[in-house]
Amino acid sequence: MRARRKTLAGIAIGALALTGITAVPTAYGHGYTTSPTSRAKHCANGTVQNCGNIQWEPQSTEGPKGFPSGGPADGKLCSAGIGAFDQLNDQRGGAWPTTQLNSGSFYTFNWTLTAAHATTDFKYYITKQGWNQNAPLTRSALELTPFLTVPFNGARPGFQVSHSGQLPTRSGRHMILAVWTIADTGNAFYQCSDVRF
Repeated sequence: MRARRKTLAGIAIGALALTGITAVPTAYGHGYTTSPTSRAKHCANGTVQNCGNIQWEPQSTEGPKGFPSGGPADGKLCSAGIGAFDQLNDQRGGAWPTTQLNSGSFYTFNWTLTAAHATTDFKYYITKQGWNQNAPLTRSALELTPFLTVPFNGARPGFQVSHSGQLPTRSGRHMILAVWTIADTGNAFYQCSDVRF
């Protein structure tokens, strides 16, 4: 009887160990922008309240790649089309905190990646002068040619990523949409940052 208990205990421990070894996360790449601070990161920091699930996983705004011809639907860009993160699409009457930027100057964009992934590129888009700040972000509100593209050609970035580039000429409140396109899946990560020039 004692030998049988030891055998069953051994099988149970072995099964648990095997589960730990073979468990694979369903998503391999995750990340969010820290400068300018994205809406997702503001929620995770507690700077903005009533954010829903994104406050626990700012790195998870993952949606279909191919922006701007593909990707999440208009009005759902900041949430990457994920219903559980829909609070990110709400303009909140302009109450989102902004990062102060200088028009036309050089700026360093920073990402924190919680899981690196083979990468096609990082692209940065900005709203047009005169965009509707009270409506959820749409393609018609954005300049659809990115003002900064950083190619990676399938390489894996580190866990802290920085890109420097020149900001467009703007004044007033705007939004920057940062898109991290993954090379070996059908997805990309979308981060919206509220800025003021």
